[in-house]
Amino acid sequence: MLTRHPHDVVVVGAGVVGAACAYYATLAGLSVAVVDRGPVAGGTTGAGEGNLLVSDKEPGPELDLALLSTRLWRELAASTESLGGTSDGRSPWARSLGERMEYEPKGGLVVASDASGMDALRAFAAGQRRAGVEAVEIAGERLGELEPRLAPGLAGGFHYPQDAQVQPALAAAHLLRAARLAGAEVRLGETVTGVRAGRDGSVRGVTTDRGRIDAPAVVNAAGTWGGEIAALAGVSLPVLPRRGFVLVTEPLPRIVRHKVYAADYVADVASGSAALQTSAVVEGTPAGPVLIGASRERVGFDATLSAEVLRRLAGQAARLFPVLGEVMVQRAYRGFRPYLPDHLPAIGADSRAPGLYHACGHEGAGIGLAPATGLLISHQLIGEKTELDIAPFRADRFAGMPEGGAPGGGESDG
Repeated sequence: MLTRHPHDVVVVGAGVVGAACAYYATLAGLSVAVVDRGPVAGGTTGAGEGNLLVSDKEPGPELDLALLSTRLWRELAASTESLGGTSDGRSPWARSLGERMEYEPKGGLVVASDASGMDALRAFAAGQRRAGVEAVEIAGERLGELEPRLAPGLAGGFHYPQDAQVQPALAAAHLLRAARLAGAEVRLGETVTGVRAGRDGSVRGVTTDRGRIDAPAVVNAAGTWGGEIAALAGVSLPVLPRRGFVLVTEPLPRIVRHKVYAADYVADVASGSAALQTSAVVEGTPAGPVLIGASRERVGFDATLSAEVLRRLAGQAARLFPVLGEVMVQRAYRGFRPYLPDHLPAIGADSRAPGLYHACGHEGAGIGLAPATGLLISHQLIGEKTELDIAPFRADRFAGMPEGGAPGGGESDG
């Protein structure tokens, strides 16, 4: 069996979370290997919209993580690299990382159709403001100033200037590129088949279908398949897939300026139901097409195209933006969000397997939360105090609960 040069850490997964873990670990001076059985962004990342949201998160650990990530995404977007790998910005080929990732600090707009919906949004925003979120109430008659094509007659909404967007596959690719330029080894098309442990139970690296990589730390950034990697290390993590669809329209002028969604989207994000849920999220892109999401349902890894979901999403989007009723949908794609029962990701060291770290289970927020996750993991790897308290994200919080259930004897989706 081939034994690769030893590293400080092996990151399993080349999606945006794994890329962020590799990026920040290399910045911390660690020798990193990234392993993925597929290509860069070949799983959930490549099927995402690129949402970087604070608007949909209630006060608590996930919002704290999102606010940290908001700052880090801005810092990343402002950094400059050239095709030659320098950072002085003088090369005619130099472009900001934000340009390369199609980073857009466009802001979000959450709208309500009636007075009761506005009351709910108002109460939600009040709690968010206390946690550090910028939320500006917009009266119904002023919504057209932000979105001229929005349907008339809405009761009002809230503008969230901190919301942004990236092209997720590009974000993952450029974070990995930066990590590679700093010395990381990226192994694509290579499947991890085992997590090696010493006699004391601590991690010693991984085995793959191509050999062995020695390292005293392994980061599980395998997304929807995070439970499988955890099992290889002898621990349980109840990650389940939650299927979602996105519609892509024909290229259009910029008729949607912000990320726009109806108030019921927030409830859908927080729901643990296995049943189909749809709530329109509409946004333009630099390339022209409008993206329309979002749906959620627990159907395992069934990738069957659902005409019912597509009809629902198209209808809800057209009610928000009537102009979209006359627009051609070019294609639809689907992906699987890595769902954990309490809607919080697993981040950090696993006390059950010393040397194993988790960075998975972010559900639909992984792209937005990736930089903060990577930074926190890097702090733990080098023994520094983390910027946030990561106790709420510990992987062993699910110990003793049934697969797919909720901590504390809550409802199981069965």
